[in-house]
Amino acid sequence: MKRKAALQVVRTLFDHLVTWLAPMLPFTMEEAWLQRHPEATSVHLEQFRAVDPAWRDEALAARWQAIRKVRRVVMGALEEKRRDKAIGSSLEAWPTVHVADEATRALVAGSDFAEICITSGIEISGEAAPDGAFTLADTPGVAVVFARADGAKCTRSWKITGDVGSDPQYPDVSARDAQALRELKAAGRLAA
Repeated sequence: MKRKAALQVVRTLFDHLVTWLAPMLPFTMEEAWLQRHPEATSVHLEQFRAVDPAWRDEALAARWQAIRKVRRVVMGALEEKRRDKAIGSSLEAWPTVHVADEATRALVAGSDFAEICITSGIEISGEAAPDGAFTLADTPGVAVVFARADGAKCTRSWKITGDVGSDPQYPDVSARDAQALRELKAAGRLAA
């Protein structure tokens, strides 16, 4: 369900952005439009898509602003490790994020924060951060302790997890990706 909802968002964004950008990038947007909608006429004959006012959600915007503040600290810690050559990619990390504020911690824990930070996994903690944890001066109450991801690398998502190979039908992917591949195959969008 989550994947289908994400695909619908991408479809809607595509239609909006391509029609909006068509006057500035006529050839590129025409090519993109016809690739996505081969039966359609030119993108230049389409009306601009109107943005539904109901899409504006101030509470949701505030929620994501808080999540992005915590993400900045995580990305700073990962960039430091990348600079020190401890990791090459953020997917090699499985950090622990210490968040002092209970409301912010609940927001972060309620999201798929590992996906948001592009890590293989992430731990959210309310405990006090240990000495030496990565912090940013403009984001008090948030600290990151780096740890490497443990397991094998999935050939589909590139995440490092302990469940790669747990599905005999798809031995080189994680259980989550094996399920997605099974769904794609059942829908006829993946070769047998």
